[in-house]
Amino acid sequence: MPNTKRRIIPARKHLLPLIFAIAAAVPLTARADSGIVDVRTLPRLEGGVEDPSRTQSHSLSYSVGTAVAITTEATKKLLTDDDWLQFLRPLDEKSTILTFKKAGQGLSVRFTQGLGRPDQSVVHYNSDRITSNVPFPPEATDIVFDQHRPYLGCIAPAAVDAPLDFFRKEMAAIGWKQLTAADTAARWPNAEFSETIENGIRAYYTHDDGDGFYRQRPIMLTLQRRSDGRTGVEIRVAPFALPQTLEADSEMAGLPKPKPTKSAKSLGGSDSVRRQLEVAVIAELPATLAFYRRELANRNWSEEAKGAVVTPDNVTLNFSSAEQTAMLTLGRKYDLTVVSLVTQMTEAAIAARARAKKEADEKFMKDTAAMAKQVIAADEARRVTQAANLSDAPLRALADSSTPVPLPENAENVKFDGGDGRLEFNSASSVKAVAAFYRSSLQAQGWKEKPSVINQPNMALMEFSKGRKALSLTVMQMGPKVRVSANGSALVMANVASEGAKTPGGPSGKAVAEALDPDPNSALPVPKQRTMTSMGTGKMPGSDAPFRRELEASIPAELNTVLAFYRSELGRRGWQETEGAIVKPDHAQLAFTLSRWSGHPEAWPQERRDYGQSRTKISGGSRQGRRRAEAGPIKADIRQYRQARRHGFDQQADDQDRRRRRRTAIGKAANDRSAAGQIPVCAENRGRAGAQ
Repeated sequence: MPNTKRRIIPARKHLLPLIFAIAAAVPLTARADSGIVDVRTLPRLEGGVEDPSRTQSHSLSYSVGTAVAITTEATKKLLTDDDWLQFLRPLDEKSTILTFKKAGQGLSVRFTQGLGRPDQSVVHYNSDRITSNVPFPPEATDIVFDQHRPYLGCIAPAAVDAPLDFFRKEMAAIGWKQLTAADTAARWPNAEFSETIENGIRAYYTHDDGDGFYRQRPIMLTLQRRSDGRTGVEIRVAPFALPQTLEADSEMAGLPKPKPTKSAKSLGGSDSVRRQLEVAVIAELPATLAFYRRELANRNWSEEAKGAVVTPDNVTLNFSSAEQTAMLTLGRKYDLTVVSLVTQMTEAAIAARARAKKEADEKFMKDTAAMAKQVIAADEARRVTQAANLSDAPLRALADSSTPVPLPENAENVKFDGGDGRLEFNSASSVKAVAAFYRSSLQAQGWKEKPSVINQPNMALMEFSKGRKALSLTVMQMGPKVRVSANGSALVMANVASEGAKTPGGPSGKAVAEALDPDPNSALPVPKQRTMTSMGTGKMPGSDAPFRRELEASIPAELNTVLAFYRSELGRRGWQETEGAIVKPDHAQLAFTLSRWSGHPEAWPQERRDYGQSRTKISGGSRQGRRRAEAGPIKADIRQYRQARRHGFDQQADDQDRRRRRRTAIGKAANDRSAAGQIPVCAENRGRAGAQ
């Protein structure tokens, strides 16, 4: 025997024993389930691309480049050639899912269109467990099969004798035992056991649980000769093994439903004018009929003799109650009793219900209106009593308040949010007194009031404006107090919490430190301690040089502190304050000029082209300053600018001119040499010469 390398096991000598050894080492619980097909071993259409993320032993998907209709027919043929037998489930005739059976294994196949691709489809394999297996006759057609009861209905191509021999052999092969009359009488003494029928024969079988079979009941095989010479086959649970008295399940649409059922659906609700219930019951027709007669009688329905039809396979009965009529229809399909129960409310009942609803609605509206009047009257009396306790005395402003607008001296529970511009507080004064306080105090500060239609003893709405600022005030009596709510841009400032506002008995907040530090990243001077900044730039058409710059900022500091900051910063940058400054307790306006190309060297990179004048406006209350700065030339001095450029103030532009002239000279020299035959000139050489 030749030597083996890298522990490679030679075929034919060691591989088969190794497989046996591995199989013996696998535990019994890890072996494949014989009742479940491994869908990974099933045949697939040519060109199929598997989806690895959805591949398991019991389920997989793969896509093919054909439409769904073509893929469906091709898959049917593919599985049929692999000995899979197609069947339909009872009551699922319209389903697009294909179902197959092969020995004791089941398979369902579903098809979907590719995402956004009508010329592509996806095939989904899913294994099905068959818990009650029966054989299919060879070359059978019109197969209807339920693998759980079981039920089988089909047409065998041969006469009765051939299918009978087939079932005797195949039923025994999968564990079915033939049941005799003696065996039946011992357990079901009242069972009807008949082995002969017209043009056919019957046989009864039983099967023990286990080996894939679950809770088996005796079944009845019926073979009956058809007029075309073929044999009709039906296997179903023996009638004597089905429940003879049905129990009630949960209601649907207020109508009774028995159990067990194969399917059930309903329309309408328990109080609908028309209701409908459709149920497929796994029971014989007599047992189902007895159930509905019992349940409807318990609900005060009376059975009508008119129009009644009762046959072994079909029943139609009419019922009536005090307000409704009903029609009950029962029929047989496969091994099921199909029930249809439809109820309809009478015209008189519908009219009576409409009248009752109208009367109830009218009574409700009357009761609601009366209750509302009582509540309003009681509230008005309470409000008048509470308003009598509110003071109409004139109010004075609270000293040292940190809010942008004044507060009355008796303000309580003050809540101020400068970030959102909101102010709320309570007052023991009347609506009239609070409204008069704000009208007088704000008008004294230059605020203008807009007309308002809401000015009542218990509520007042006031709106004020001043320049670009707006303020809205709502004063409303809320029980024994008056509630004041204010909002608007006039209240926007540093986000100082309510405890920062000075109230009676409360601490006085501090906005920011008095020292203001300049922001080094700002083109125009502005302190770091700011809550809002707006920067604007204007340019001349056809030029990138700015001729106007504007900055707006909100600074939570004293006006004097802000004024000192800008005088210092603008002076440091070479700006000189001119005459005509206006400085008031809550407003300041100053003018600055910048001499031609003068000032601090730090100002040159930004200021040398912004020669002109600047006007600075600072306004604010006792705790806040607001500054607006504008910088830019009033009149462009182009001649002086060119003169300054010739003297070297725009060094960068001069350097660019020198480099351009040098490239031009080098290119001219190269062309001259080329003309003299010294160097060939081409696009590449020109580029190189220019680069030099």
